[in-house]
Amino acid sequence: MTTGVPLAERGGRFRGVLDLVSGRFPGFVFGGHVGNDLLPAFHFHEVTREELEPKLRYLAENGYRTVTSDEISAYVRRQVRFDGPRVALCFDDAWESLWTVAAPLLKRYGLTAIAYAIPARIVDVAACRPTLERTGAATVSTDMNVSPFATWPELRALHDSGIVDVQCHTDSHSMIFCSSEVRGFVTPDYAATPLLNRPQLTPAPALRFLRADELGAPLYLARSRMSEGRRVAVSLALHERCVDYATREGGAAFFARADWRAKLGRLTGGAVGGAVERESEQGRAIEEELDRGRAILNDRLRTDTVRHVCLPWGVSGRRAAAALVRLGYRSAIANRWRGMNAIRPGDDPYWLKRLPNRHIFRLPGRGRRIWL
Repeated sequence: MTTGVPLAERGGRFRGVLDLVSGRFPGFVFGGHVGNDLLPAFHFHEVTREELEPKLRYLAENGYRTVTSDEISAYVRRQVRFDGPRVALCFDDAWESLWTVAAPLLKRYGLTAIAYAIPARIVDVAACRPTLERTGAATVSTDMNVSPFATWPELRALHDSGIVDVQCHTDSHSMIFCSSEVRGFVTPDYAATPLLNRPQLTPAPALRFLRADELGAPLYLARSRMSEGRRVAVSLALHERCVDYATREGGAAFFARADWRAKLGRLTGGAVGGAVERESEQGRAIEEELDRGRAILNDRLRTDTVRHVCLPWGVSGRRAAAALVRLGYRSAIANRWRGMNAIRPGDDPYWLKRLPNRHIFRLPGRGRRIWL
């Protein structure tokens, strides 16, 4: 059964198997060495001390040094060579644990990281939250009502410290609806859907995302804003009607009834398809996501060093790839079928690829764990 989402945009176990059998994993994962012609890059999201510290300790004890985005850009363009083993540590989304957990540990082990931040998701507050360095706790407890992401004061402190190279993850890290065909509904189980995977309901400037508490809301085919998928303006009136109906019928309890799907299906059965954005509108929206994200970060961090991007979910369509060049970005983390999941001299700087951070222990060194 087709999902309407190209295979290149999908993740999961099946995609991992395809990457394995197609030879996309670098040789060190299977016990090989790492030479000057390969730079392993690893990605993280939210982290705890228990999972992160052993990996940083392994790198430090085995003499690995870390690189910045500018150094990666120069490396793929054959402008520099590295002396000794290097890695890139990339923290996507700039979650609050980048500030509370990762930064103090990076400082402790003499390492640096690259963080890809999302300006539209960042809030301004009066002060920074406590960190692992200040509390000494294995897990730092923070008020998630402030923000699940690093705040502007925290991101500025990270940038000023030199420990974290802050770069762009687009302005809003959005999924967009690309069809008006209802494919499901928000149920209580939707709360398990990652925050950044919940689609955009309205674009900027009135940016609004689907919430897990909007029970009964229709779901449609969704793709990354950076993909070739064109946004469909689904009916917000229908959205509100379905949510109101589910609320009146008992909220979460409504979904324990055998007929809940049929009832919501009747409510959406006569829905009229929304307008599909024109190609020119799509191109403009993609450029605005890239340009606005970089501009806001440079302005709020009082710098001009934000010139690299990680595209959400690694998805890049031809319009996004062309926009990166037009806008003067120096590099991009993105995915495509060909190429190895590592960074090498001569690689296309707009299609750089990485590995999950669990593969850090496959790097050569004392205590190495070979993947069998």
